Amino acid sequence: MPTAGIAATAGVLLLLLAFALNLAGRLERRSIAYQSINVIGAGLSCYAAVLIAFWPFVILEGCWAAVAAVAVLVHFMPRRKPVPKQAP
Repeated sequence: MPTAGIAATAGVLLLLLAFALNLAGRLERRSIAYQSINVIGAGLSCYAAVLIAFWPFVILEGCWAAVAAVAVLVHFMPRRKPVPKQAP
């Protein structure tokens, strides 16, 4: 199997795994594990699409990977404490 086929197969299997685990209630959509699996799966799928020059899929999977990566980064950012309102 060529590199594109291996990357695409692995990527799609990871995306389907995350989706199935979420539907089964075993993985929360806001969890770091769910988002990480999405980053890796979409990244591999995007890479495979680049290798075969299928640009609509590059855009789709690239956006998917980017959104999931932002969710992973947000997970590690320190939470801001709300500023208490002052009495008038």
